[in-house]
Amino acid sequence: MSLAAAPKNEPYFPLAGLADDGWSNDTEATATCYCGKVQMKFPHEAPGLVDTFACSCSDCKSFSATSFATNFVALDSHTSFVRGEELLTEFSQSKTIGSGGWMKQHFCKVCGTLMFRTGEVAPGVRIMRVGTVDDHMLAQTKLAPRIEQYTKDKFSWIGPLDTEIKCEASMDFGAVLGKTDRWAPKAKA
Repeated sequence: MSLAAAPKNEPYFPLAGLADDGWSNDTEATATCYCGKVQMKFPHEAPGLVDTFACSCSDCKSFSATSFATNFVALDSHTSFVRGEELLTEFSQSKTIGSGGWMKQHFCKVCGTLMFRTGEVAPGVRIMRVGTVDDHMLAQTKLAPRIEQYTKDKFSWIGPLDTEIKCEASMDFGAVLGKTDRWAPKAKA
Protein backbone atom coordinates (compact mmCIF):
# COMPACT_ATOMS: atom_id res chain seq x y z
CA MET A 1 0.00 0.00 0.00
CA SER A 2 1.09 3.61 -0.53
CA LEU A 3 0.42 6.71 1.54
CA ALA A 4 -1.82 8.04 -1.24
CA ALA A 5 -3.94 4.87 -1.10
CA ALA A 6 -3.99 4.53 2.71
CA PRO A 7 -7.23 5.33 4.57
CA LYS A 8 -6.94 8.91 5.87
CA ASN A 9 -8.37 8.02 9.29
CA GLU A 10 -5.84 5.26 10.06
CA PRO A 11 -2.12 5.32 10.94
CA TYR A 12 0.30 4.48 8.13
CA PHE A 13 3.70 3.01 8.99
CA PRO A 14 5.79 2.32 5.86
CA LEU A 15 9.13 0.54 5.94
CA ALA A 16 11.35 3.49 6.87
CA GLY A 17 14.63 3.19 8.72
CA LEU A 18 15.67 0.24 10.85
CA ALA A 19 13.12 0.48 13.68
CA ASP A 20 9.70 -1.11 13.43
CA ASP A 21 8.21 -0.19 16.80
CA GLY A 22 6.83 3.29 16.11
CA TRP A 23 3.28 3.99 17.24
CA SER A 24 0.59 6.64 17.39
CA ASN A 25 -2.66 7.06 19.29
CA ASP A 26 -5.28 9.81 19.55
CA THR A 27 -2.95 12.34 21.19
CA GLU A 28 0.69 11.15 20.95
CA ALA A 29 3.08 9.45 18.55
CA THR A 30 6.73 8.54 18.11
CA ALA A 31 9.56 10.02 16.08
CA THR A 32 12.57 7.77 15.42
CA CYS A 33 15.99 8.30 13.87
CA TYR A 34 17.01 6.29 10.80
CA CYS A 35 19.03 3.67 12.69
CA GLY A 36 16.32 3.28 15.35
CA LYS A 37 18.59 4.01 18.32
CA VAL A 38 16.86 7.31 19.26
CA GLN A 39 13.09 7.43 19.67
CA MET A 40 10.96 10.21 21.12
CA LYS A 41 7.34 10.52 22.15
CA PHE A 42 5.57 13.77 21.22
CA PRO A 43 2.05 15.27 21.24
CA HIS A 44 0.17 15.79 17.98
CA GLU A 45 -2.56 17.92 19.54
CA ALA A 46 -2.66 21.12 21.62
CA PRO A 47 -1.63 22.11 24.15
CA GLY A 48 1.63 20.18 23.62
CA LEU A 49 1.68 20.66 19.86
CA VAL A 50 2.24 24.39 19.35
CA ASP A 51 2.33 24.70 15.54
CA THR A 52 3.59 23.32 12.23
CA PHE A 53 5.64 25.00 9.50
CA ALA A 54 7.71 24.56 6.36
CA CYS A 55 10.96 26.50 6.10
CA SER A 56 13.17 27.38 3.12
CA CYS A 57 15.93 29.17 5.06
CA SER A 58 19.52 28.28 4.23
CA ASP A 59 19.98 26.48 7.57
CA CYS A 60 17.02 24.17 6.98
CA LYS A 61 18.24 23.44 3.45
CA SER A 62 21.76 22.64 4.67
CA PHE A 63 21.10 20.44 7.66
CA SER A 64 18.17 18.60 6.10
CA ALA A 65 20.14 18.16 2.84
CA THR A 66 17.04 18.98 0.81
CA SER A 67 15.13 21.95 -0.63
CA PHE A 68 13.16 22.87 2.51
CA ALA A 69 12.28 21.39 5.89
CA THR A 70 8.91 20.52 7.41
CA ASN A 71 8.80 21.04 11.14
CA PHE A 72 6.52 21.06 14.14
CA VAL A 73 6.91 22.85 17.44
CA ALA A 74 6.22 20.87 20.62
CA LEU A 75 6.48 21.95 24.24
CA ASP A 76 9.45 20.39 26.06
CA SER A 77 7.12 19.49 28.90
CA HIS A 78 5.06 17.30 26.53
CA THR A 79 7.93 15.43 24.81
CA SER A 80 10.07 12.62 26.19
CA PHE A 81 12.56 10.01 25.09
CA VAL A 82 11.49 6.40 24.65
CA ARG A 83 15.17 5.50 24.19
CA GLY A 84 18.52 6.83 23.12
CA GLU A 85 18.72 10.29 24.67
CA GLU A 86 22.34 9.53 25.57
CA LEU A 87 23.04 8.92 21.85
CA LEU A 88 22.25 12.50 20.88
CA THR A 89 25.00 14.91 20.05
CA GLU A 90 24.65 18.65 19.60
CA PHE A 91 25.86 21.43 17.36
CA SER A 92 25.11 25.05 18.21
CA GLN A 93 25.76 28.33 16.38
CA SER A 94 24.35 31.84 15.93
CA LYS A 95 26.09 33.14 12.79
CA THR A 96 23.27 32.29 10.33
CA ILE A 97 20.32 32.87 12.68
CA GLY A 98 18.30 35.98 11.74
CA SER A 99 17.64 36.97 15.36
CA GLY A 100 21.32 36.64 16.25
CA GLY A 101 20.42 34.15 18.97
CA TRP A 102 21.79 30.62 19.05
CA MET A 103 20.11 27.53 17.63
CA LYS A 104 21.18 24.04 18.64
CA GLN A 105 20.76 20.91 16.50
CA HIS A 106 20.24 17.62 18.36
CA PHE A 107 21.04 14.61 16.20
CA CYS A 108 21.75 10.90 16.52
CA LYS A 109 25.49 10.32 16.73
CA VAL A 110 25.08 6.84 15.21
CA CYS A 111 23.20 7.65 11.97
CA GLY A 112 23.24 11.47 11.92
CA THR A 113 19.46 12.00 11.84
CA LEU A 114 18.48 15.48 13.04
CA MET A 115 15.77 14.88 15.65
CA PHE A 116 15.03 18.44 16.77
CA ARG A 117 16.34 21.97 17.28
CA THR A 118 16.21 24.21 20.32
CA GLY A 119 16.92 27.88 20.37
CA GLU A 120 17.32 31.07 22.29
CA VAL A 121 14.39 32.61 20.43
CA ALA A 122 12.03 29.81 21.47
CA PRO A 123 12.76 28.58 25.01
CA GLY A 124 10.73 25.69 26.35
CA VAL A 125 10.04 24.07 22.97
CA ARG A 126 11.57 21.61 20.56
CA ILE A 127 11.40 22.22 16.83
CA MET A 128 10.99 18.66 15.62
CA ARG A 129 11.30 17.20 12.12
CA VAL A 130 8.22 15.80 10.40
CA GLY A 131 10.46 13.35 8.51
CA THR A 132 11.29 11.53 11.75
CA VAL A 133 7.62 10.84 12.59
CA ASP A 134 6.88 7.12 12.36
CA ASP A 135 3.19 7.45 11.42
CA HIS A 136 3.32 9.06 7.98
CA MET A 137 -0.42 9.75 8.02
CA LEU A 138 0.24 12.40 10.67
CA ALA A 139 2.41 14.28 8.14
CA GLN A 140 -0.57 14.26 5.77
CA THR A 141 -2.99 15.48 8.42
CA LYS A 142 -2.19 16.95 11.84
CA LEU A 143 1.46 17.79 11.10
CA ALA A 144 0.96 19.32 7.64
CA PRO A 145 2.51 22.81 7.67
CA ARG A 146 0.20 25.66 8.69
CA ILE A 147 2.91 28.29 8.17
CA GLU A 148 5.48 28.66 5.39
CA GLN A 149 8.52 30.79 6.21
CA TYR A 150 11.46 32.10 4.20
CA THR A 151 9.41 32.16 1.00
CA LYS A 152 11.95 34.70 -0.35
CA ASP A 153 14.55 31.90 -0.37
CA LYS A 154 12.31 29.16 -1.75
CA PHE A 155 13.53 27.54 -4.96
CA SER A 156 11.44 28.73 -7.91
CA TRP A 157 10.66 25.18 -9.06
CA ILE A 158 8.87 24.38 -5.80
CA GLY A 159 5.19 25.11 -6.21
CA PRO A 160 3.02 26.90 -3.69
CA LEU A 161 2.35 25.11 -0.42
CA ASP A 162 -1.19 25.03 0.91
CA THR A 163 -0.52 26.95 4.13
CA GLU A 164 -2.58 29.49 6.07
CA ILE A 165 0.32 31.90 6.65
CA LYS A 166 3.26 32.81 4.42
CA CYS A 167 6.27 34.76 5.71
CA GLU A 168 8.95 36.22 3.46
CA ALA A 169 11.58 35.68 6.15
CA SER A 170 11.43 34.26 9.65
CA MET A 171 7.99 34.24 11.17
CA ASP A 172 7.41 36.41 14.21
CA PHE A 173 6.50 33.59 16.56
CA GLY A 174 5.05 36.06 19.04
CA ALA A 175 2.65 37.68 16.57
CA VAL A 176 1.74 34.49 14.72
CA LEU A 177 1.12 32.39 17.81
CA GLY A 178 -0.11 35.05 20.21
CA LYS A 179 2.64 34.13 22.67
CA THR A 180 4.79 37.22 22.46
CA ASP A 181 6.17 36.74 25.94
CA ARG A 182 7.49 33.28 25.05
CA TRP A 183 8.36 33.66 21.37
CA ALA A 184 9.53 37.25 20.96
CA PRO A 185 13.15 37.50 19.76
CA LYS A 186 15.46 38.74 22.47
CA ALA A 187 16.96 42.18 21.88
CA LYS A 188 20.67 42.25 21.10
CA ALA A 189 22.78 43.82 23.84
